[in-house]
Amino acid sequence: MGSLYELFSSTGSVAHTILILSLILCVGIVLGRIKIFGVSLGVAWVLFAGIFFGHLGLEIDMPTLQFIKQASMVMFIYAIGMQVGPSFFASFKEGGITLNILAVSVVFLGVIITYLIHIISGTPIEVMVGIMSGAVTNTPGLGAAQETYKSIIGHSNSSIAMGYAVAYPMAITGIIIVFGLIRWIFKINYKQEEEELLKAQNSNRIEAKVYSLEVVNPQIFGKNIVDIQSIIKGSFVISRIQYFNTGQIEMVKSETILNENDKILIVSNEENIGVITTLIGNRIEMTHKDWAKLNSQIVSRRLIVSQPNINGKTIRQLNLRNLYRVNISRINRAGLNIIATPNLKIQIGDRVTVVGEEKALMRVKEVLGNSLKTLDTPNLFNIFLCVALGVILGSISFTIPGVPQAMKLGISGGVLISSIFISNFGARYKIIIYNPASTTLMFREIGIAMFLVCVGLSAGKNFVSILLDGGYVWILYGAIITILPLLIVGIIGRWYFKLNYFTLVGLLSGSVTSATALAFSKETSDNPTPAVKYTTVFPLTMLLRVIIPQLILLFFL
Repeated sequence: MGSLYELFSSTGSVAHTILILSLILCVGIVLGRIKIFGVSLGVAWVLFAGIFFGHLGLEIDMPTLQFIKQASMVMFIYAIGMQVGPSFFASFKEGGITLNILAVSVVFLGVIITYLIHIISGTPIEVMVGIMSGAVTNTPGLGAAQETYKSIIGHSNSSIAMGYAVAYPMAITGIIIVFGLIRWIFKINYKQEEEELLKAQNSNRIEAKVYSLEVVNPQIFGKNIVDIQSIIKGSFVISRIQYFNTGQIEMVKSETILNENDKILIVSNEENIGVITTLIGNRIEMTHKDWAKLNSQIVSRRLIVSQPNINGKTIRQLNLRNLYRVNISRINRAGLNIIATPNLKIQIGDRVTVVGEEKALMRVKEVLGNSLKTLDTPNLFNIFLCVALGVILGSISFTIPGVPQAMKLGISGGVLISSIFISNFGARYKIIIYNPASTTLMFREIGIAMFLVCVGLSAGKNFVSILLDGGYVWILYGAIITILPLLIVGIIGRWYFKLNYFTLVGLLSGSVTSATALAFSKETSDNPTPAVKYTTVFPLTMLLRVIIPQLILLFFL
């Protein structure tokens, strides 16, 4: 019994640290499975379990606790950066600009309200920053705020975590209340909104599809594929041709000549196919299977890119058409079919649709790798490269006009930016950015859970006393910061920009980086639009949610 008592009381031992962390994680994960009215706080229960254990007097020695907290935050931020990075710059295209402007408006309205409450109530700014992060369920913002506070003052402050913990539960409720108010104000009908989305068909405009055309435009008779690609500027790939005179089917090469009534198989998208049809000829009813039946020697295979030495090379550089007489018609990357244009860079993990004779495809298979086993192996170099560059970037001081002292992105901000840029541009410099989805997910979940345990333990000792000593009013402050910005921007988005309700739900969920709110929207409809719009605004919003708490503390501490 004495040894067990020592195990629980010896705060400096490794066994004690592992035991306490494991117990809190087990309790928090079990509680996170509980749903009330169909909604769960999920991993946030780990935070409250940590507070409870901390209130009971269980603790971990401070240096160890700080190391675990920082290391866990780095894991979580790395996973977030790799998740949002590939869509970060693409999210500003077309309608994404409007959605991102509205999402940024939610962020800055929350900042303004936070500052006004600070001025009116006299609540310390560091507490208000914690409340603000909790009010939008943003844990990375909390981590960045704690890191910045310690770098400025020289020691940590548990009241930041307390503000976060108090505001978090009401944030989930507040977001759902806003969704209901918007639906009530504008008398929204779910079925009608879904029908309008189907008519718009925005989600299918950029995805690669297969079309069959008959050549009828005299202006392109006798021209080869290179000439035609110089005339038509849209993204497309001509994969196969059936000659009118002979009925023979061939793979298309650069020197292939198009003549009257020839039939071609083309890969493009809804946005470009209209122009292509006008310049080449009429669309005909021939499916991919019809082409396969006409010539059994030409087959189509989907191969996986797993060969590291071709990572970052363009399709033109691979030269598969001339070397093996095969065509790459399209590429599936992260679930999206992309047109295989000559300048498109190949990345590890791409699913490549290759068309040609069976023997040629076997040779191409060796070139691309096509090894699932290789892709199942975590790419540790990528992980530690992101972390190392992030730490260096986060340690660089820079000044902003009006800020009384030099600013640093900190470890959190640095790792976030490095992972976003490496996930976008790593392939260009031959860096393998691919990691199994399970690896990134594991980093994210372990990172956030361990970080919240540490936050809860450090805040738990004084949590109840501060809450009873007037801290309960922080719940009201958090609710105001949650509800007002979302309601204002939601009304503007619906009334002025005429946004579809499901688009609006995704936008608002992404603006507060709340996956729980997004999950709630799935209870009302199976429509994928909220998830699409969530990912459109999430990258920029997450970046701002990490950097802004640091700026507030640098300005006003």
